[in-house]
Amino acid sequence: MPIPSEHQKPTRKTAKESAFNQLQQWIIDGTLQPGEKLNDIELAEALGVSRTPIRESLQLLEVQGFVKMYPGKATQVTEVVKESINDLLPPLAALQALSAELAIPNLDDTVITDLEETNDRFAQAVHEEDYFTALKIDEDFHQIIVDQASNQYIHSIVASLQTHVRRLFFHNSIILTEESIEEHKDIIRFLKDGNGEKAAAVMRENWLRAIDEFNSKKTE
Repeated sequence: MPIPSEHQKPTRKTAKESAFNQLQQWIIDGTLQPGEKLNDIELAEALGVSRTPIRESLQLLEVQGFVKMYPGKATQVTEVVKESINDLLPPLAALQALSAELAIPNLDDTVITDLEETNDRFAQAVHEEDYFTALKIDEDFHQIIVDQASNQYIHSIVASLQTHVRRLFFHNSIILTEESIEEHKDIIRFLKDGNGEKAAAVMRENWLRAIDEFNSKKTE
């Protein structure tokens, strides 16, 4: 089981949380491949923690659907089900659209500037065809809006859905295009104008378009 040596080891105080975040990230980005068997002793040594936080993290990851634990046998990374995009993106699109509407009363010039600068970084990554980075920045862009919605329930559910979408996108090499850049600009413009309905509509389309692009990619 290959484990990267260059990473930040968690401190004792936050061992469980740090171990969980690192393992989840490795599963999402493919460092730990679908179907790979996980050894808690090796993971504990790699992360510089005891086996207890590793076991607790694996239990949480099983609840999330990232690993499957077979008592007395093995723990394996779950497979990536491509068709799950049809179940993941519609609720995520709806919550992101709602976030755009709820965010408007909480916006100020600093937030708008943050959105514009984030979209500029996103555009640069797309133009450089650095799609791995583009995916991460795209998530940052949308997270700014979710944070401004100031709804803990939306925040929690979006975070859960987003981890699975991120994994699906990474493993299937989803390519973000110029169209996404322009949609981000439209979202920012409508947010600045206080037009929640139009901002939500563009936001929803921005997410749902990925389903069509993904399905068209499968038929190529």
